[in-house]
Amino acid sequence: MTTQNILNKYNNSELISLKEGVDLYNNMPLADLLYVANEIRQKLHPNNIVTWQIDRNVNISNVCFVQCTFCNFCRKAGSEDSYTTTIEDYRKKIKELFELGGDQLLLQGGMNPKLGLTFYVDLFKTLKQEFPKLKLHALGPPEVAYLAKKENKSFAEILEILVHSGLDSLPGAGAEILSNRVRGELSKGKCSVEEWLDVMRIAHKMGLYTSATMMFGHIETIEERIRHLIYIRDVQGEKLKNVPGFNAFIPWPVQLFETKLGNEKQISPISNTEYLRMLAISRIMLPNVPNIQASWLTVGKNTAQLALHGGANDLGSIMIEENVVSAAGANYSLNATGMKKLIESAGFIPKQRNQRYEFV
Repeated sequence: MTTQNILNKYNNSELISLKEGVDLYNNMPLADLLYVANEIRQKLHPNNIVTWQIDRNVNISNVCFVQCTFCNFCRKAGSEDSYTTTIEDYRKKIKELFELGGDQLLLQGGMNPKLGLTFYVDLFKTLKQEFPKLKLHALGPPEVAYLAKKENKSFAEILEILVHSGLDSLPGAGAEILSNRVRGELSKGKCSVEEWLDVMRIAHKMGLYTSATMMFGHIETIEERIRHLIYIRDVQGEKLKNVPGFNAFIPWPVQLFETKLGNEKQISPISNTEYLRMLAISRIMLPNVPNIQASWLTVGKNTAQLALHGGANDLGSIMIEENVVSAAGANYSLNATGMKKLIESAGFIPKQRNQRYEFV
């Protein structure tokens, strides 16, 4: 398949198949992939703007029974250094967030067996009562599925209760690779592929803004990566036209510094070229997902700039706080000034946004 074949398919609203996607990944030169991904990006976003955000990633608790093999952050219940973030801590963190020009908390917490639906309802309501302008981008399909089983409720009931309590949007957390084979090896306690997708289907029916992610470069095959993209594309294709669905897709390479997975298996780090290849393929395979985000936190600033010329149109958040990925080896940092300079030096116009991708 040539670059023109791909563009013709895009222009004719024809989708790239699994077989074609694998073939492109394995055989098309990187320069060609970046070219065609950039062409599609320019068609979707012809204004030369790159968006970014100010938010804060706060972990509700570091206790999680799943114990994913790629996670250094989680602790078992009863561990000496286990914690649950207090309301006083939230107040301090939110005030700092507002002072820096942000208004959103990305709240994630894993599956702490001591925390049930009542805990989250009380937390969300308290935060919204004290900070009415605060936006909660919180939990994710694994937590929703876990709470549904714990409380003997449906996914829809859990989401409705959380939204009524203050949930504004649902992150695409816990996707890793949407393959039950992979999930069975890396994170046995997390929801299945079908459950992850079903939570998102219901969130879309409710009109929630959501995102989708992929953590790649561990034990998955190329075919499983491409199938992951097709799952996302298919669920996005099912939503009603007047609801947002997945408004962004974020692929990033796994971080394995001193993780159980990294210590037990010989896994070569994802190179910058392979990351750019995966990002470009994502833009090509997901014509119905409007935004592709480059993961500067995991690949660094220079590679993120290249990604802006290979399909990405967003650089995500300056990450005032981030604990999970950083615990596994990601150590880049940016402030608002640095983010704007990074975008400008790549040849684009920086525009701060909110979770709905509206300019701030």
